[in-house]
Formats: sequence, structure tokens, C-alpha cells
Amino acid sequence: MAWVVGVDVGGTFTDFFAVDPKTGERALYKRASTPDDPGRAILSGLEEMAAATKLDLGAAERVAHGTTVATNALIQRRGGKVTLVTTKGFRDLLEVGRQVRPHMYDLQRDAPPPLVPEDRRLEVAERISARGRVVQPLQEDEIARVVDAVRATEADACAVCLLFAFESPQHEQAIAAALAQAMPDLQLSLSSVVQPEFREFERFSTTVINAYLQPVMSGYVARLTQGIARLASGATLGINQSSGGLMTPATAQQLPVRTALSGPAAGAMGAVAVARRVGIPNVITLDMGGTSADVALIRNAQPALAYQRTVADFPIRLPMVDIDTVGAGGGSIAWFDRDGLMKVGPQSAGAVPGPACYGQGGMAPTVTDANLILGRLSPRGLLDGEMAIDPELARTALAPIAERLGLGLEQVARGVLDIAVANMVRSVRTISVEKGHDPRDFALMAFGGAGPLHARAVAVELGISRMIIPPAPGILCAEGLIVADLKEDFVAAERLEISEAGLAGAADVVSGLCQQATEWLAAQHAVAGRLSLAFDMRYQGQNFELTVPLVEAEAGTAVELPGAAGIRRAFFAAHDQAYGFHNPHDAVEAVAFRLTARAPMYQEPPLDNLPAEPPPLPKHREHRRVWFDTLDNPTLATPVYDRRDLRPGMRLPGPAIIEQLDATTPLDPADVAVVAVDGSLIVSLGAAR
Repeated sequence: MAWVVGVDVGGTFTDFFAVDPKTGERALYKRASTPDDPGRAILSGLEEMAAATKLDLGAAERVAHGTTVATNALIQRRGGKVTLVTTKGFRDLLEVGRQVRPHMYDLQRDAPPPLVPEDRRLEVAERISARGRVVQPLQEDEIARVVDAVRATEADACAVCLLFAFESPQHEQAIAAALAQAMPDLQLSLSSVVQPEFREFERFSTTVINAYLQPVMSGYVARLTQGIARLASGATLGINQSSGGLMTPATAQQLPVRTALSGPAAGAMGAVAVARRVGIPNVITLDMGGTSADVALIRNAQPALAYQRTVADFPIRLPMVDIDTVGAGGGSIAWFDRDGLMKVGPQSAGAVPGPACYGQGGMAPTVTDANLILGRLSPRGLLDGEMAIDPELARTALAPIAERLGLGLEQVARGVLDIAVANMVRSVRTISVEKGHDPRDFALMAFGGAGPLHARAVAVELGISRMIIPPAPGILCAEGLIVADLKEDFVAAERLEISEAGLAGAADVVSGLCQQATEWLAAQHAVAGRLSLAFDMRYQGQNFELTVPLVEAEAGTAVELPGAAGIRRAFFAAHDQAYGFHNPHDAVEAVAFRLTARAPMYQEPPLDNLPAEPPPLPKHREHRRVWFDTLDNPTLATPVYDRRDLRPGMRLPGPAIIEQLDATTPLDPADVAVVAVDGSLIVSLGAAR
């Protein structure tokens, strides 16, 4: 046996998903997170999982990890002490930024202060032109002066961000070599390595964030690597990137900014795997946990990517799965704003003290309390009854709201859920309607511990007629880590017109990127690989570009560029999708070439065929009264099923409650669920009756 283990660390729970690819045997486990040291929950959880399941840590060949360490360090401003070295005249670029307000209608809110204060922003006399030509050479005495100045700041890390270093990195490399020789323990981040693209502010911001996170991530990854080597000596460790692929621990230590959205990206990759298994390639994901909900769009079994995001109010320009996050989770608190209207979230009860029904001291009414009052959650408790919850505490928490509004508790609970759903619907519109996609063309895939509880209401609001509930919704992010490929992105900043004459030099640029990808694949000892080429393109005169996929090829084969006409047609289609129009006569230019290399790490075991006839339904475990708002009489005595008893091919009509270790799925009286070949629930939403 050669087990592969995925570990996703959330704010409330740390999730484990293990599989033996040869036999298809699986093991699931959840345990409470340890926010003060996330690695402690990982290592102790692996030991606990091995004791509770068939997982043999001695036979584990790989552990893949989705982390929130970098994200939390940014949010809490707990990174390293950073010094910035930049071209003379540009020390204040981080502060000047784009001169736009963080929130258009909030005149009082300022942008966050830079991660590097003014006294640690150092200038160096040098200059390289926009074409990579040395205008002012970097002298040896200037390098020595800068090294002394950096040493005097007593920094943990140094970001070297010189003007036009993406065109010619020689000056950055010279400064870095001198700093490394003088201060071997100093963490270094070069903009020509971290983000070698134009747009100085975004490049500087991304590089500074990387330097800020290096001291935190370096220690964390080193400790985790040592701990896993002790528990599973034969296992390698992979760290998930924001772009939805794995990287080595060494790369994570060098480029921690790539992990800014590590956990949510793992959920998207798990959703891609499920979408492929059930044969539904176009899905919108709803990953709802204890604090927030993440939504993403997957088209043709590929997640949409964004190349610039704001994380913790700081811009990061790197490829990331295009995920929109809203403060709507099981722990989201219902409260009254100054306008007298009830709001839900973004404040959350979190894991400690948690929702009122947890009985851990929480008093505020939350989404989880509302679900318990409506009968959607079992009063026996969560995690298959191992985590007790108290309906009376939930009622006590919502009673003041009911009294204030003059409504019954069930009506108030329904209102809390409706507000949370409205917040999630807005988030789905952001990644679909606002980007030219009709959500009615997609299925809604719900996961996370709370996703299946609210998916139907979100789907109905958006006109979506079909839902997918994965076999282990609350642990899908951990499963996504198992199926993720090793991945590396290469970029070359090159501005040229999309014409036959303009593309004359493009082949050399693509060939150089392919050579880098080939060397990387060889270093990973990959037996197979795949390359994806895209251009960042725009109409000449535009200020923003679209990333347009162009070529897919197996590693080792030539990457043949389409002709100028084919590239223009691809751009026109992307422009139509994003903006609803295109002009076939205007000049088009490319400003960057992107090549992504993937090395597959996991092969899905084959699935059995569906039975010719649907198997009979299992016996339900109990009945309980559940509130359904689509009926004249909103409460029904509803059968409760254990999902472990459901088999592929079964057809389950609503009303029903389906319970499992990591999630609860309610079926409306108008709905029908069919168990897919992989165990997923394909739910057809019927009209209210």
C-alpha cells in the first residue's frame, strides 16, 4: 500500500483525507485546529487518524497540505521585519500606490500602512531602461553602502525591487549576492524572481509581501517537514499554491506569497475532480465553513484564474484561483446595525467560543443556531454525534431577536438563513454574472461543513436547477490536495503586436519558457508533464489585459503557436466573454507570455459501473420535524438517512435529511437526489409546491 494524505487546516477544524490509489481504500478524519500552531493539529491528527482508521503512516508516500499560515500572518500583521531596497527616487512607491481609495464611498477609510516603514526603505543609485538597457551602472561602492544600511536596520528579510528589473535582473542579482555573503541568515526576495512583470506598484507590493512572510513560513514549513519525516519517513511533503497546484517545501519557503489562498484553492481542485467523475464539467462552487464562504467558477473542468487579487487589503499579482469570499459561515453572528436592520456576518463566533448551541460560552445567535432551531441539524450533535449541541441554548440566543421583531423563533431563524443566503448569492454573481457567465448554465457544487445546508436556497435565487454534493463535502479541500498536480508558472514580459510581423520574435520567447519548464520537470523527476501557454493581450491603447489560453501540449513536444489570425480570434472571444463586444479591426498586442507546467501526482482509481436498476433505499435512522419554507405547512416529519448507507444508483426523493460525519444535506420536498457512481449526490431541484 502507498497512501496519499491531504491535510487542510481551517479556522475551526483540520481535515484529513487519505487514499490508497491502488485499491481505492479511503480514510477520513477531522479534529479541532490549533490556531496558535497549525502544525500541531496536523501532526497529532495524523497519529490519531492512523489509530482510528486503516491508514498506515509507514506506507504513506506523500502528504499534501493546504495552509492558512501566510494568510493569517498578513491579516494579523505578524510577519517578519522587512527592509526594502529600491531604485533612487522610488522609496515611496508603496505608499503612493495607485492613488485610489480602498472603498469608493468611504472617505474616511485609508489604505493600510505599508509593511515596510519609511526608515527601512532604502534607495540605491542605479537605473535600467524599459528595454533592459543599463542607463546608470550599479557601482561596487554603492552596493557596499547599501549592504551596510541593510545591516543597520536589523531586518529579518529584505525585498530588492529595482525599476525594470523584470527586463534585466542583473542589478538585483548583484545586490542579492552581496547581501547573502554579508548576512547569510537574511531572507531575500527579488522582484525579478517573485513577480517578473511590469506595473511597478503591484510588483513591489507582491515582493514585499513575500519578504514579509518568509520568516514565518520558513520556520513553519521546516518544523512541519521534520514532524512528517518523524511520523512518515517515506512521505514527501507538498504545499498547495493559490493557483491550485502543489510546490515543494523549499519553494514554499522561498516564495510564501504563493500560498496566500492555499486552502480555498484546494477546494476548487477537489471540485474539479468531482466534476470530472460525475461528468458535469461546468459548476459553481460554494465552500461554506465556520467563518466564511468561498465561491469559484469552473468551466470545462478548469477553475477560472485571476492574476491580481487583494489579500488582507494588499495587492498581490500572481496567478490564483479566482475565488470570491464573503463573511457567511456557520458561526456568522446575527446582529442589528445602526439603521435598525438585522445583518448576518461578517462577525463570527469562530471556533471559540463558537455558536451558542456549542455550549462553550458563546451567547450570540449564529447561522448554526438557526439551522438547529429549524430541525436541519440533529440535536444529537455534530461529527456523527461526537460533538454535542444544545437546541435550548440556540433558542435562548435567538429569543431577544424574536422579541424585538415580534416574530416566532422559527421565523427569525428562517430570516437569519435568508440574509446569509443573500450574501452568498451576491458573491456568486461577482464571479459569474459580472464576468459574463450565466449561472443557469452551471450546476452548484456545495461543500464545506455548512455548504449543503444552504445550497438549495442559493441555487433557487440564481435560477440553477441542479446541485452536486460530493461524497465528503466537509473534507473536499483535503481531497483536492490529493488530486492536485505539481505546478509551476513561468512568465516573460514581452510587448508585441499580434500580427505576422509582430509575432516574428515570439517563437524565441516561447522556446525559452519551454526550456525553463523542461528543466523544472526534470528537477521534479516527473515521468510526464503538460504545458499550457497563454498570452496577456489587450487592444492597443487599453490599460488592462485579458489572459487568453492558446496552446496545450505534452511536455517534450514542440509548442506550436497559432498564427496571428488564430490568436486574434481567441482574444476576440475572450473580450466578448468579458465585455460583451469586440472590434475585429483594431490592433491587438500581447504584453506577457505565460507558460504553466504540470506534473501529475495522482491517478484516480477506476469506478464501478452504475447498477442496471436503482437499489432499494436503506432504512432511515429516525424521523424529526424539519422546517421547509416551500410548503403551506412549513414543518414536516422528515426521514433522516445515514449517508454511509446510500449506494450508487439509489434515487432518494425529498423530503429527507442526509447526515454524515462532516456535513448535513437537507432535501426539499420538491427535490430528488440520485447517487452518482462516485457517491456524489446529484440533486434535481423541483418547483415549490
